[in-house]
Amino acid sequence: MMGAIVLLHRWLGIAFCLLFAMWFASGIVMHFVPFPSLTEAERFTGLAPVQGGASIIPVADAVVASGISDATRVRLIRRSDGPVYVVSGPSRVRAVHASDGTDASVEFPDLALAIAQDHARGRGLDAARAGIAARADYDQWSVPNGFDRHRPLFRIALRDAAGTEIYVSSRTGEVVLDTSRGERGWNWVGSVVHWIYPTVLRSNWPLWDQVVSTLSLVALIAAVLGAVLGVVRIRIQGRRISSPYRGWHALHHIIGLVSTVFVLTWIFSGWLSMDHGRLFSRGQLTPAEAAVTNAVPDWRTAPSVDLRRLLPSVREVEWFAFNGAVFRRDRTGLDSQTLMKGGEPARDRKMAFLDEQDVLSLTTRLAADCGAAFLVADHDDYPAQSIVPGAPIYRSRCGDLWFDIDGADGSVLQRLDASRRAYRWAYTALHTFDFPVVMAHPRLRDVLIVGLCALGLVFSVTGVVIGWRRLRATFTA
Repeated sequence: MMGAIVLLHRWLGIAFCLLFAMWFASGIVMHFVPFPSLTEAERFTGLAPVQGGASIIPVADAVVASGISDATRVRLIRRSDGPVYVVSGPSRVRAVHASDGTDASVEFPDLALAIAQDHARGRGLDAARAGIAARADYDQWSVPNGFDRHRPLFRIALRDAAGTEIYVSSRTGEVVLDTSRGERGWNWVGSVVHWIYPTVLRSNWPLWDQVVSTLSLVALIAAVLGAVLGVVRIRIQGRRISSPYRGWHALHHIIGLVSTVFVLTWIFSGWLSMDHGRLFSRGQLTPAEAAVTNAVPDWRTAPSVDLRRLLPSVREVEWFAFNGAVFRRDRTGLDSQTLMKGGEPARDRKMAFLDEQDVLSLTTRLAADCGAAFLVADHDDYPAQSIVPGAPIYRSRCGDLWFDIDGADGSVLQRLDASRRAYRWAYTALHTFDFPVVMAHPRLRDVLIVGLCALGLVFSVTGVVIGWRRLRATFTA
C-alpha cells in the first residue's frame, strides 16, 4: 500500500509540480491585479447626460419594438447617435432608438469608434488617436460568459499613454469592458495562468470547465498523497522531529510539513471554484422562483419620462419589474438615485431605494415562513454588495432559505440555502481569506495571502527540482 502511495505521489508530483508553482505565483499577482473588467464607476462616469433632444416613444412601445417578449428591465441612455432604450430579458438584450423604436445595434466601426471616444472623454481619457483594433466574438480579455449577449465586440485602441482599449457591444452600443497595457501584462502571469485561461480553451466553456476541474482534482489527490507520506516519514527522536531525507528532498519534506494545512485547503478550495453545482448548490433561483422574479409586468404602467424635464445630472434612467409593479430609477450619480413606482397613480411615491416592505412582499411569494427583511451589514459573514455604493442590501430569511435583494434596483443578489452557505466558507473563505475578521484588516490579509502563497511557491519549486532530477536520471540511465 505504501509503495503504491509513493509511486503515485512521485509521478503525479512530477506531472503537477510546475502547475502548483504557477498557481501559487499567479495567486499573488491576482490578489493585486484582478482580471480586466469595466467597473460600475467607470461605466457610469463614461455615460453622457440623458437630458435634451426631441420627444421619445413610451417604454411600452420600446419593449414591443425590441421583440423581447419576456423583458424585465429597460434602460435609457444617450449614445453619440442619440437616446437609446436598452431592453433586457433573462436570455437576451437589444437596443432600439428612443426616437422611433428602430433597431439601434451597432453594425459599422465608425459608430463604435464614436461611442468609445465619447465614453473615454467622459472619463477624462485621451481619445484623440483612437482607432478600431478589431471586431471579434472572442479575444483573451472578453472570453467570460457575461459578454455572450453582446458579441461580437468592437475593440477600440485609444493609443494613449496607458495603452487603454475599450470594448463596445454590437448589440447595444454600450461600453462593456476596458483594459490597460498594465492590466493585460500582469494578467498574462496572473489570471490567464491561474485559471488556465487561453482563449482557444476558455471560449469553449464546457471543455474548459472539464479540463480545469479534472486537473484540480488530480492535483488535490497528489497533494493529499504527499501529506500522508510527509506525516508517515517523520522521525521523532526525543523531543526533536527530523526528516530521513537529505538535500532537496529534506527541504521538500520539511517545508511540506510546515505548509501542509495551507496547501491542502488552498488546493481543495481552488478545486471547489470549479464546482458549478457538482457538490454544492449554485445559489441560483429555481425555475419556480425565477418565474416570480422575472414575471413580465404591464409595461404600460411604467412611469413616463420627459427628456426636457430631466435633471441635467441624470445619466441613466432604468425601469425594472419588481413584484408585479414597474419602478423607474433616475441615476443622478454613482451613489445617488431617485426611485419612483408606477401602476398606482393615486399612491405614486418618490424615494431613493426600495424598503423592507417592498422586499418582504416579494420574498413571501418565493418561499414560506419569511421573517421581516433586514439590512445586511458591511462585514456580514455572507457579504453582498449593491451596484450603487452605499445602497441598502436587504436579507429575507424564509426558514433555512435566505434571499439577498439589492435595494437600488431590485436584483436578487444571492439565494443562500444551507449548501450555498457552506460553499461560501469551503471555497471563498479558504481560497481568498475573506473572513470578516481578516477583511477588517486589509494589510493583514495582504501579508497572509502573499506570505502563504510564497511559502507554497517555494515548496513547489523544491518539487520541480526533485522532479527534474528524477526525470533526468530516468531518461539518462
